[in-house]
Amino acid sequence: MGQLVRSEPGFVMYSLDDTIVAISTPVGQGGIGIVRLTGPEALGIVLRLFRPAGRRRQIEPNHLYYGHIVAPPGEGWCGPGDAVDEVLLSYMRAPHTYTRQDVVEINAHGGIMPLRGILALCLESGARLARAGEFTLRAFLNGRIDLAQAEAVLDIVNARTETSLRMAEHQLGGRLSQRVRGVRSGLLDILAYLEAAIDFPEDELPPRQIGLDLQRAEQELIDLLREADRGIIYRQGLRVAIVGRPNVGKSSLLNALLRTERAIVTPIPGTTRDTLEETLNLQGIPLVLVDTAGIGKTDDLIERLGVERSRSSAQQADVVLWVVDSSVPPTREDSLAAELAVGKPAIVVLNKSDLPATCEDMTCRVSLYANLLPGAPCLAVSAQTGAGLLDLEALLLQMILSGEIVSSMEPLVSNPRHRDLFRRAYGHLTEAQRSVAQPLPADLLAIDISEAINALGEVTGETASEDLLERIFASFCIGK
Repeated sequence: MGQLVRSEPGFVMYSLDDTIVAISTPVGQGGIGIVRLTGPEALGIVLRLFRPAGRRRQIEPNHLYYGHIVAPPGEGWCGPGDAVDEVLLSYMRAPHTYTRQDVVEINAHGGIMPLRGILALCLESGARLARAGEFTLRAFLNGRIDLAQAEAVLDIVNARTETSLRMAEHQLGGRLSQRVRGVRSGLLDILAYLEAAIDFPEDELPPRQIGLDLQRAEQELIDLLREADRGIIYRQGLRVAIVGRPNVGKSSLLNALLRTERAIVTPIPGTTRDTLEETLNLQGIPLVLVDTAGIGKTDDLIERLGVERSRSSAQQADVVLWVVDSSVPPTREDSLAAELAVGKPAIVVLNKSDLPATCEDMTCRVSLYANLLPGAPCLAVSAQTGAGLLDLEALLLQMILSGEIVSSMEPLVSNPRHRDLFRRAYGHLTEAQRSVAQPLPADLLAIDISEAINALGEVTGETASEDLLERIFASFCIGK
């Protein structure tokens, strides 16, 4: 009977003593592809398939070996002795590996056929196909990393800016886990004190200012929650919809912000008939810019569908850039476009500021459009010359960060799951403070503190349930 991980009596969740295998690089054409195995039989399985170049010698850990993967006798993928691919083989011995089990990596050519052929031979030789995230799950279950660090692995893979990458690396390094464990350890001390008072009421315990201890824990959670609001923005980014009537320069503005000719621009109104999305790195914050079709009345079916998509994009956006042609007065179509930005954080982008205007100065231009979207800041730009673009980026950044100065220290909290758990823990500590103030019996106070401890334990994995692990690791790719 192998070693089993159980979440409740009689229920088998995962086996840690079988050997799993997966293609760990994207399948397709490429220079290199990697098939990875981990488990007690990883080396034995590969040795049945690997034929080293030159004289055969013992495979030592932490070395690279050149040779070929060949089909052993009796295997069905190809003829016995047929070479599938020439490879470089590396072997890492437990416990000094990613999973704390033996790990073997086969570096082959990055094509679909050789990688699938090697994978098939490994499966036929006794390995099991890994599930999504199972390599990292084994690293967690074997104690190499905690749950917050495991989630950081996925954040590193999905990072879209240097800032989000650095935040994920800090989390993988354990900085967030250390802070969480510090708060949790303090609460465990309080809980131990309360349980001693409950279990041994006849003993005199030294007095303890539990209210001050809870206050320190609350302040640490407040600091983490403040970081989370900014960190999640850096991690997930924001959607910015560029809306306006036809021919005001929406696509030109998109190209100008991206510093590349991404959208087709012509003098003909209605060139853009569908939404176009591109990501802009704004000081470490990924912004998904959505160029939309011009808003206006039309009998063209395709244009009408484009307008509906524009409305949907504006509704889903976190910020709306309402682009207008500042060289002419507002039109009925401008008013229709302005309605898409109502109730959203928005900026009135007075484009074509380089052109002669019907008003003598910019103040007049601003007043013509400001009344259509009261409260929204107005900014003159020229997508043609680039004038005002830096000011527009600065204003966007100010709106996103609520006027905060971007700190050189990236926030540690960037995961919505962690933020929700910190909120839950903080809510229980608030209830605990009320119990101290009234005061209520120690057993009632202990319940809220215990719940806060459990919430923090879900961040690092000490109290994580099987369902939680399934949800988290299901979002990983197979082979990681």
